[in-house]
Amino acid sequence: MKPPRGRREASAGSALRDGRPARVIRHGLARVLSKRGLCSRTEAARWVGDGRVSVDGRIVRDPEAPTLPDARIAIDGVAAVAARRCYIALHKPRGLVTTTRDEQGRDTVYRCLDGAGLPWLAPVGRLDKGSEGLLLLGNDPAWAAAITDPATGPSKTYHVQVDALPDETLPGALVRGVEVDGELLRAQAARVLRVGQKNAWLELVLDEGRNRHIRRLLAAFDVGVLRLVRVAIGDLALGDLPKGAWRELTADEIAAFVPPSATVRPSARPARGRSG
Repeated sequence: MKPPRGRREASAGSALRDGRPARVIRHGLARVLSKRGLCSRTEAARWVGDGRVSVDGRIVRDPEAPTLPDARIAIDGVAAVAARRCYIALHKPRGLVTTTRDEQGRDTVYRCLDGAGLPWLAPVGRLDKGSEGLLLLGNDPAWAAAITDPATGPSKTYHVQVDALPDETLPGALVRGVEVDGELLRAQAARVLRVGQKNAWLELVLDEGRNRHIRRLLAAFDVGVLRLVRVAIGDLALGDLPKGAWRELTADEIAAFVPPSATVRPSARPARGRSG
């Protein structure tokens, strides 16, 4: 049976291992470009389709063309050398969308990175337009996958301003959860932070992230959200990072999200940041 399109195993000319040819795994060209940290897979597919990408000196127009990870690839004649690995934490302001390109022309989180001289970065997970707080970006697909994996990824902590004065039963009800549109929505942990005259602040911890999870969960209890701020991902806290500012993660912060067996390649440059 042939391997699926976009992934091939080649043994001809491969180094011998235990007396047998070693298997060489090929992936789709767009995926190889993306894994080099140069662009998203979607953008890579667009470049390939436009005839801008060559492999070993030949133009390739099929984004799924089987390609060796270390193939000699060029974009517009310029060698597509793997970008330095970069991992940053951004304090996302409310009103920006978490996407590389918005079809409606809305401002994106990349406005906060304008002129920073960073390599291409992709958001790790999402924060919707009306939410704010800690957002990670990077160009290491394996690292991002470890964070966004619903089974093993880290929990996320949110501070939520609500338009109601919660009674003592609400935190427990949020943890037990409720079915909304056929989905069981719940919090891993919940507590009341402080109560004002007309509104209150809650802390919710999620170990999964469904679409508009917190807003839908609270709405089921007739509680509206005024502000939603993500304050931590795992043990990484937003801290005092100013709104719209970013900083590069330290090697220890990067490694905290990676399984022990994985290799971490932190930035070769010292951590720095910028206020947006």
